[in-house]
Amino acid sequence: MGVYTLKAKQVLPISLQEAWDFFSTPKNLQTITPDYLGFEITSELADHMYAGQVITYKVRPLLGIPLFWMTEITHVAEGKHFIDEQRFGPYVLWHHQHHFKEVEGGVEMIDLVHYKLPLGFLGKIAHWLFVRKQLEGIFDYRYRFLEEHFGRA
Repeated sequence: MGVYTLKAKQVLPISLQEAWDFFSTPKNLQTITPDYLGFEITSELADHMYAGQVITYKVRPLLGIPLFWMTEITHVAEGKHFIDEQRFGPYVLWHHQHHFKEVEGGVEMIDLVHYKLPLGFLGKIAHWLFVRKQLEGIFDYRYRFLEEHFGRA
């Protein structure tokens, strides 16, 4: 069927409220995305996300070619989780869960992404050649950025 899963987990030495405030502010998505993707939010943004919010972007994941991407925030449980789903863009399926939980010493964040590429067999080859590595690279960048941004000595 070709549905892939990517899971990332991180614990930061901040409060649940501080984590929620940062991640539920849509403009911060650009802050935690690597520059090489040419990521640009093209829609007007509210200060905080809400269920039903539609966000549009331009992203350049391959050879600098701009792609239009539209996601919708489909679920928000204040301080616990939110979900964004692609409505239009490079994937056949993009379902991204963001979970937050207080743990000793801070907050645990888990990203769980289910995604499917178009083009059948060619999509599977693209996944094997570069898509998986690129997605993992994005989450590695976020991990390092957040460690540096929120890390406390």
